[in-house]
Amino acid sequence: MASLRDKYCIVGVGETEYSRQSARSTRAMAVEAVRNAMRDAGLGKDGVDGMMSYQSGDSIFSNFVAPDLGIRLNFYMDVFGGGSSTEALIGLAMGAIEAGMCHTVAIFRSMNGYSDFRIGGTGARAAQPVRGIDLAQVPFGMRSAGQNFAPTFMRHMYEYGTTSEQVAHVRVAHSKHASQNPKAFLKDRVTVADVMASRWICKPLHLLDCCLETDNATALIVTSAERARDLRRKPVYIMGVAGRVNKPRTDFHWAHGPITRVAGYHAKDIVFGQAGVKPEDVNVTGSYDAFTFTTMLQLEEYGFCKKGEGGQYVSSGIIELGGKRPNNTSGSHLCEGYTHGISMVIENVRQLRGQVDDYCPGWEDGKHSYDYSPGKCRQVKDARVTMNLGWAMPPTGSALIMRN
Repeated sequence: MASLRDKYCIVGVGETEYSRQSARSTRAMAVEAVRNAMRDAGLGKDGVDGMMSYQSGDSIFSNFVAPDLGIRLNFYMDVFGGGSSTEALIGLAMGAIEAGMCHTVAIFRSMNGYSDFRIGGTGARAAQPVRGIDLAQVPFGMRSAGQNFAPTFMRHMYEYGTTSEQVAHVRVAHSKHASQNPKAFLKDRVTVADVMASRWICKPLHLLDCCLETDNATALIVTSAERARDLRRKPVYIMGVAGRVNKPRTDFHWAHGPITRVAGYHAKDIVFGQAGVKPEDVNVTGSYDAFTFTTMLQLEEYGFCKKGEGGQYVSSGIIELGGKRPNNTSGSHLCEGYTHGISMVIENVRQLRGQVDDYCPGWEDGKHSYDYSPGKCRQVKDARVTMNLGWAMPPTGSALIMRN
């Protein structure tokens, strides 16, 4: 896999509006997002011949979306999964192209995640029978993601002295970044005191420790570096990818290894080994923020700080715009919109292009003020290497390293 470094690129990205009442089908939203990604890349209907998506029984399939765009597919694949799927599918798209099954792959996630199929036993999902991994969790009161992840978070606090106030800085940082993002669903900046004063959901999670639920579709396009050179946008090169890496088991994951250990522990050597870089070489991170704690745990596990020092790391200012290594510069799942991870890759692609859509008048031409006060810039100056840290649950994760 190391031989594939810089051989493939992300050449187009696109999304729909982030809302809570799309009044649209996941099919219609997926078509819009993929079309936007194709336009971003400068590709017509004959420029894409592969398509992949991921869902959990809540969305449309690739072979329905493609004909709506006039695309005939040589390869398509739809997988069951949510968080951590994006990075994994990027790796699979590279493999499909490498195998000669197709030449360019569009990847999308489309979800009415607020108005229809909500996570955590509410809405349409509440009517589903309990099966699969839920059978192992529900008898213990672990119906929602927050309930399922809470033992990992609480154990980290117990073992290392991590505090809720420290981890609240993740929400503070991401809210600052969202205030620079015209398309973010929540643009208001919050303080640590605001997070701590919000109501309890499931200890140690307050309401503002938890991500949004939104309706949206998001898409990106992968092709070879050779083809990328002739397309509209500056290519963003894929240096390394790790896809859906697991701890020894995914149900009672704490039965093997420390409860505080998450899958990044097993994925880090794969992705850094492929990319040929170290954590200190990364300029921007996109650490999955289903909760403030998931961001903290992953940044720690991938080696951006020592084990047990995650609380100190996220509360130090490092992850904010203007800090040493900004994280989730769009506001991401906590503030921009919930996409099961793909929007964080889209944001890092735009960061590497120097073209994040902030409030700077000349952002489309790469002209940014680098003024990180409210309602202004969110472009990271001299961003060269980015890393995405995907998450499904504590025992499952993925990762992606890119460069310009």
